[in-house]
Amino acid sequence: MNPQTILQYDGSFDGFLSCVFMIYEQKIDSPIIQKQQEINNQLFTISEIIHTDKTKAKRVWKGIKDKTDISQQKILFRAFLSEIKGVENTIFSYIKNTFKATNSKFIDYSSKDILKISQVAKMVSREKHRMEAFVRFKKTKDEIYTATVEPDFNVLPLLIHHFTDRYADQKWLIYDIKRAYGIFYNLQKVEIITLDYFSKHTTTINKEYYTNDELEFQQLWKTYFDNVNIKSRKNSKLHIQHLPKRYWKYLIEKNNI
Repeated sequence: MNPQTILQYDGSFDGFLSCVFMIYEQKIDSPIIQKQQEINNQLFTISEIIHTDKTKAKRVWKGIKDKTDISQQKILFRAFLSEIKGVENTIFSYIKNTFKATNSKFIDYSSKDILKISQVAKMVSREKHRMEAFVRFKKTKDEIYTATVEPDFNVLPLLIHHFTDRYADQKWLIYDIKRAYGIFYNLQKVEIITLDYFSKHTTTINKEYYTNDELEFQQLWKTYFDNVNIKSRKNSKLHIQHLPKRYWKYLIEKNNI
């Protein structure tokens, strides 16, 4: 019995594509792709750490783009951002079949791999739209509009276009507490950053870092919300259906200032 090869990568999309390149370059049969932090409990396997190589990743992505349309590329990327355990192998199966197909720009939903990653991509898309709706910026004393989030999926890369388009004239930061990184717009471009300030025990910014105007606006908005809320027409079940409780922590009107 030949042992299976487990390719371990750093968790980045370029790292995943580097694994795909290595599979084809070395003609690896039945590979398993997994993040380095995942524990391998499988017998009869050999592990190999794949270092991210952006040049190789670009070559693989170009090959995918040549064989697919933009909607398929979005599905692949969004499925990857789901971070669901083992999704890399489903995506690789999709890529492998795509490279083999004569008409790969036709999406065959009868394929279990295509159907699965399409469903996962839709879940990620829904989380993206929720974040776009529920992110609440608060202005800090260093003139940066800051928001913290903890999405189910790694959707920060998908939020960049939406927020740069709508808030192009102000500096802003959206920080993913769960994944310990953020996207920061400095009026010219978006940068990926990490901050020591945030930890598992610090998921919000202390009031002392906000401007006085910001605190007044928060209080004003909360007062407005309380006054327009008609208690006699309250429908808690419908409210939670459209605004699940896990998002309330982001909303000024749902929290005490």
